[in-house]
Amino acid sequence: MKTKSFSGCLILLILFSNSCKQAETKKPALYSMAQFMDIVQINGSAFSPDETKVLINSKETGIYNAFEIDIKSGEKKQLTKSDDNAIFSYSYFPNDNRILYGSDKGGNEITHLYVQTPEGNVNDLIQDSTAKAEFGGWSFDKKSMYYVTNGRDKQYFDLYKVQVDGKQSESKIYPASLVYKNEQGLDVAAISNDDRYMALTKAITTNNSNMHLLDTQTGKIKLLSEHKGDVQFSPQYFSKDGKKLFYLTNDGSEFMYLASYDIASGATEKVEESPWDLMYAYQSRNGKYRVVAINNDARTEIKIYDGATNQPIKLSGLPDGDITGVNISDSEKLMTFYVSTSKSPSNLFVYNFETNEVKQLTNTMSKEINSIDLVAGEVVRFKSYDDMEIPCLLYKPLGLAEGEKAPAILLIHGGPGGQTRLNYSAMVQHIVNHGYVVLAVNNRGSSGYGKSFFAADDRKHGDADLKDCVASKKLLEDLPYVDASKIGIMGGSYGGYMTMAALTFTPEEFKVGVNLFGVTNWLRTLKSIPPWWASFREALYTEMGDPIKDSVALYNKSPLFHADKITKPFIVLQGSNDPRVLKVESDEIIAAAKKNGVPVEYVVFPDEGHGFVKKENNIKANEEIVKFLDKYLKGEVVASAAGN
Repeated sequence: MKTKSFSGCLILLILFSNSCKQAETKKPALYSMAQFMDIVQINGSAFSPDETKVLINSKETGIYNAFEIDIKSGEKKQLTKSDDNAIFSYSYFPNDNRILYGSDKGGNEITHLYVQTPEGNVNDLIQDSTAKAEFGGWSFDKKSMYYVTNGRDKQYFDLYKVQVDGKQSESKIYPASLVYKNEQGLDVAAISNDDRYMALTKAITTNNSNMHLLDTQTGKIKLLSEHKGDVQFSPQYFSKDGKKLFYLTNDGSEFMYLASYDIASGATEKVEESPWDLMYAYQSRNGKYRVVAINNDARTEIKIYDGATNQPIKLSGLPDGDITGVNISDSEKLMTFYVSTSKSPSNLFVYNFETNEVKQLTNTMSKEINSIDLVAGEVVRFKSYDDMEIPCLLYKPLGLAEGEKAPAILLIHGGPGGQTRLNYSAMVQHIVNHGYVVLAVNNRGSSGYGKSFFAADDRKHGDADLKDCVASKKLLEDLPYVDASKIGIMGGSYGGYMTMAALTFTPEEFKVGVNLFGVTNWLRTLKSIPPWWASFREALYTEMGDPIKDSVALYNKSPLFHADKITKPFIVLQGSNDPRVLKVESDEIIAAAKKNGVPVEYVVFPDEGHGFVKKENNIKANEEIVKFLDKYLKGEVVASAAGN
């Protein structure tokens, strides 16, 4: 009996093992980019004055428009009807159902502010067509709105205040009054509840900044951040009584922490720290709660504290995943937040502090996509050429048979000080779903890993950070399921530059490149910085180089001037209205590389800027990318002018 029992168990184990292998090697369903883009992209959340509705932005119409969701019924209503320019709603008016939103023209980043009534009447608050504006929030008494604009001087943003206690049927509001004239590049970051104090900030370099306090009663501006070395200061909010300023800083630390400044005494105090950067902190309207977000190894960790006791609050029933976009209502009874993972898109939830009820308000996953066919990202690390540890996110295609080897793509983020995080990406899922390993590299210079790591690529762009990307190939080559002869590189903006730098300065390392609106001529890009970046220009020059003083170094690291070295195929995707990386950059690198006889493809979107916001354009862009990769990376096409 025992023998039979053991034999039966053995047979079951063999069958179970075989079924597991079959499950592991079963190919996932193959989806089109159109299906991935049917996952509805949403963002933002603002409560209506009576807290019965939430204002969000949704791309379900093909471009971002404003929608409102009834919290009780879940009913969703479209409020704006744009079919050409993306609309991003900011807020309802404090005491009525008018809404405020921002929009530019074709991605040119000249954002204007618009008031829309419940009847749909719209008024542009910014009369100067060349001026850019940003919403600055409502006054604590709910009678006024703040906004900043560079109408007076295109280099700097002045602060204006507008009374808003008009009729909700009127889209017009009272004329704006100048509150703060910015003549020194000091930008407003926070305003006290009584409107007396303003916290101002100024970038010195990308690693160093200053924080000031403006007393509007005396007109005096006081420097609060006397320090030596590279230290960041980021004002967050004032205490309810206006006696303290809370700010983030990495003074004496590798990571950003929360501190307070006592206005009367000048005393500073550390409030909260973590072995990771604190991303932001804010206080609910009446100070009942304090919210802190932590950049925990490419994931967002949210902590909520009792404002009176400073003790953490445990919220029950919250769904698994990254919680982001936390917004507490003025009554402090409700909280909206988003939840997502690397394999599930963002959904909006509402939490009731009184009943502990959690309610999901959206379901953004496409009905045509089975979540079991999606891939979760995994944090991995490797030692670079100088033993510096480099963090990455790894995505492995499902259904690879034993011994099967897949092509791979390095994905490089923008910035240069950006960070690829464990968020949902339709682009990444589409590429992985079509059989590619994706390794998203957070090379040195990326944010989120301490100030030393962030500064490690300064004046070494296209060199140290590129060496990290080349070194990351070893991680891929050591994976048993990666075809070491089929590794490409892709990225957008600065990541696009890294792609072209790799193809130019290490021409035999990567088989193909995918360049999304990447810099190829640093001399032109740094000279053509938009005027509203003036307060940041010197900081960027310090990090990257001055196009006049450092012209030789910038020439040497610009792929355009060395395009004769390119031997591998690449594709470029570019928006015609891009104000940051001008279309001429992509035009010229395409023309220069064609002289080498290299296969080159070029996709231009006439109605996009720096990044693509329209659904149809995102579909086309990603379809073209995968088509290109299938042909030149996965396929057997001869991939270089040299016959390699």
